[in-house]
Amino acid sequence: MNVTVLLVDDERLIRAGLRAIVDAEPDLTVVGEAADGAEVPGLVGRLCPDVVLMDVRMPAVDGIHATRHLMSTVDAPPKVIVVTTFENDDYVYDALLAGASGFLLKRARPEEIVAGIRTVATGESLLFPAAIRRLAAAHPRGPARDGLTSAALTDREREVLRLMAAGLSNTEIATNLYLGLQTVKTHVGNILSKLGARDRTQAVIRAYESGFVTPKP
Repeated sequence: MNVTVLLVDDERLIRAGLRAIVDAEPDLTVVGEAADGAEVPGLVGRLCPDVVLMDVRMPAVDGIHATRHLMSTVDAPPKVIVVTTFENDDYVYDALLAGASGFLLKRARPEEIVAGIRTVATGESLLFPAAIRRLAAAHPRGPARDGLTSAALTDREREVLRLMAAGLSNTEIATNLYLGLQTVKTHVGNILSKLGARDRTQAVIRAYESGFVTPKP
């Protein structure tokens, strides 16, 4: 499987460094670059990348607005990884709420960047679940919390969602619950459908936001 990547960052040197890292991998290909979020919709429509590496802070249209626009206007939007300087940045959590599948630090090692792209492309595990948990703990959303009661998840689906929030992959969930891998994939698909989530990151964010899972600081 070849994963195509769009790079979005207002710093040319950052884009050049990311391109060198991504294009060095046989299964990853950079298909385009943008210097601002305003360029993203047109490029996504033309290039159809699988993953967008999106700088969270840009001078005209930032990564949050660009991500939200993609999720609301593109029928099958690419996975978005926001790239940031600080992992506890409020912008990062807002980008996750907007639809990003994860984030990477600008100081991340090349192998972390490559692994992150592959992780969100397959969608079978979370990118840096502990960091997402810390962000959720730092951003409580007030008293309107229904514990996902309205989603009508089955008991098994609730078990699977808790393990997803803990960062377990489909294979690990299958082992933990003594289930077949295909059965777990079916449960995950049902969870995403019931929560109206496009991927497991969004489902886990919903679990935190609703109070179904309480993140530890």
